[in-house]
Amino acid sequence: MRAIAIGRKNWLFAGSERGGRSAAIAYTLIETAKLNGVDAQAWLTDVLYRIADHKITRLEELMPWRYAAEAA
Repeated sequence: MRAIAIGRKNWLFAGSERGGRSAAIAYTLIETAKLNGVDAQAWLTDVLYRIADHKITRLEELMPWRYAAEAA
């Protein structure tokens, strides 16, 4: 959360409301991964690699807490 507070003035220039929402989604994913003790970059890389062939009914398998359990 510190990075968000430090860059707070920069977010005024996200480009648009949609850009701000996209940034909020990205930060939410990253912070959720951190809260679950997961390396956010490794988790996102894995999810982006697997998501194209993944069924929408099985999204639970892509969540960071599931990734942490599989890594342990």
